Amino acid sequence: MLIEPVGGPSGEPHDSVGDLPDAHVRLLGEQLKAQSEQILATTVVRSSGLALSDAVEERFRRMGEISTLAVASWMAGGSVEEAMDVGQEVWQIFGQLAAQHAAPLAEVTKRVWRWRDAAVEVLRRTASREQVPTRALEDALAMLETTLRLTLVQMCESFDAERARADEELERRQHELTFLATHDTLTGLPNRALIVDRLGQMLLRARHTKSAVAALFVDLDNFKTINDTLGHGAGDELLRAVAARFDGVVRDVDAVGRLGGDEFVIVAGDMSPGAGGELVAERLLESLRQPIPIGEDETPVTVTASIGVAAGDRASASDLLRDADIAMYQAKLSGRNGYVVFENAMAEAVQSRMELELDLRAAIDKEEFFLVYQPTFDLRDMSATGVEALIRWRSPTRGVVQPDGFVPLLEETGLIGEIGRWVLLHACAQAAIWHREGYPVGIAVNVSARQLDSDQICADVRRALQESGLAAASLTLEITETTLMRDTEETIRRLTAIKELGVRIAIDDFGTGYSSLGHLRQFPVDALKIDRSFITGLVHNEQGESLLNTLVQLGKALSIETIAEGIEAVGELELLQANECDGGQGFLFARPLDADAIKAFLKQCIAGETSVRAPTEPIPRAHTASPKP
Repeated sequence: MLIEPVGGPSGEPHDSVGDLPDAHVRLLGEQLKAQSEQILATTVVRSSGLALSDAVEERFRRMGEISTLAVASWMAGGSVEEAMDVGQEVWQIFGQLAAQHAAPLAEVTKRVWRWRDAAVEVLRRTASREQVPTRALEDALAMLETTLRLTLVQMCESFDAERARADEELERRQHELTFLATHDTLTGLPNRALIVDRLGQMLLRARHTKSAVAALFVDLDNFKTINDTLGHGAGDELLRAVAARFDGVVRDVDAVGRLGGDEFVIVAGDMSPGAGGELVAERLLESLRQPIPIGEDETPVTVTASIGVAAGDRASASDLLRDADIAMYQAKLSGRNGYVVFENAMAEAVQSRMELELDLRAAIDKEEFFLVYQPTFDLRDMSATGVEALIRWRSPTRGVVQPDGFVPLLEETGLIGEIGRWVLLHACAQAAIWHREGYPVGIAVNVSARQLDSDQICADVRRALQESGLAAASLTLEITETTLMRDTEETIRRLTAIKELGVRIAIDDFGTGYSSLGHLRQFPVDALKIDRSFITGLVHNEQGESLLNTLVQLGKALSIETIAEGIEAVGELELLQANECDGGQGFLFARPLDADAIKAFLKQCIAGETSVRAPTEPIPRAHTASPKP
């Protein structure tokens, strides 16, 4: 309630109301200041009809207090400029209350009038009591009235300013919320919701223009490795760089979006019915050819992508994206770093895969998995040295399923961790039983790449040994050569921890990967299992015999045991013995057997009743080539 020098009721200034009020006006001002609490109390009582929050009431009280002191100080001879400076706070509070809807504008205005009425009553009572001349009272009332008018004007101006500012802030926040709801926060690209909306608009327009629409589903290859090796900060930087490259090679009428993780989508309209989508895919792949500098040291990182392309009309945008996703999955299976165009048959394959995944998840709960065991032999004296545990699935609808029919999906979905843990526990428990029955053979268990990606594998091995009571030296973990090379530093660390428990380590399918002599020296390896592809047809393949000899001699040079897989013929056995291969396994000796059959087999071995012979029935190739869990 701001004030300035004013005239009397007629508008002309009195002599006493100039730069310095007379003594009677100063007296009224001092009494007004002294009775400010009474003015505030009266204002509150008269304003009690509308329920407001305690915080709002406190702001009203503050406004009344400031206004009373300001006008009283002016009447008492204080500086007008100081009073006006103080009054700025009052205007701001008034405007904020109204603009922020903390109190209705009508209520704010009423409070001003109620404050004025309470102050008038105090001035009149004081003038009567102190016998203040009428002219002095009129000057004081005029000053109060002018303060009221000025306050209302300034309040409206403040209200307008605050409302405009509040509206701008609201608009800004709404824009931010809209952007966050429709865009990816990391890259700034449209998210799934916005992409689906734009794709839907493209499909509607294409039906009128008879043009084609394409959706491209892009998934970066091996992105997890980049996160694991360089860190998630570098991974985020790479995603932003990829987004910028994609955005730079598409047309203005097209749209690039990020669905999350390392998945992007490009939607393109007005395409030619022929190879329009394929051309976009080729441009996207080309944009990734050059390495991307990452981090302060600008480490060059090369990334590839698998792209699924789906084009043409669909019932909805989601249908077109679904087909592009299906095609992308096929691109992954085809070797990555390329694109695949959707075909209807792919949808059937995906449906079958989904059904298989559902059955596998149910199989875990229903305990449909079981183990069989294939013996291994010392090729020098043909004594049984151990068995390899192999998983099978007894499905109520599919029959007995070999590993190649479900292990790859276990790997892909991450279920292999749970299944691999189950295999370890059951294999060690069975080996311990054989030991107690007098058959102290070793047991080998295959470990998947996904299992070796986590320190959980160390805990799983420790638990299996503790719960079974099996001696650690009787357990061998078999790891494929390719798995070893995924993340050599972490793999060495985890394998070293496992070796410290006393467990043996074998490289499975040796010769099919890309490890070097230098790499082999780094790993704590006890055995090399030579892949069966080097053994099959060995009798009729001089080059194969030369390679076999090289692998065996490599093992001897490193003091590592060599074991040949997939021995099926006596001639193959004789060549392996001639090349001094240490051990072997295969259908020539025994097929995978259940636990009871293995016990009987071992009993025959001890009694000397077994002999090496060629199998009398056809060998199912799919079985011998099955992946191992």
